[in-house]
Amino acid sequence: MESPKNRVRVNIYGEEYTVRSEGDEEYIREVAGYVDRKMREIAETTANKSPSRVAILAALNITDEFFAEKRRDALGRSDIEQRAGSIITLLDEKLSDAIE
Repeated sequence: MESPKNRVRVNIYGEEYTVRSEGDEEYIREVAGYVDRKMREIAETTANKSPSRVAILAALNITDEFFAEKRRDALGRSDIEQRAGSIITLLDEKLSDAIE
């Protein structure tokens, strides 16, 4: 059986859209608001304000933010794994010394 989807009307860059999602209405509106803000930021700094051009540039900016966050997350996870490995090694050494 298909899971229920919420239908929410949102306004993005002056256009009305009906969004169907499993997310709750507040979340859908938050996401749509973010896209709207990004498109308006791009439109302020772009001479050619055609909606498709603004949408593509906004999508590139949002994707860049996403990739940068993924990269930071991966680097942070790598650092945590390295530190955890060092702690485990230190604990193993201390336990070995205590047993002997």
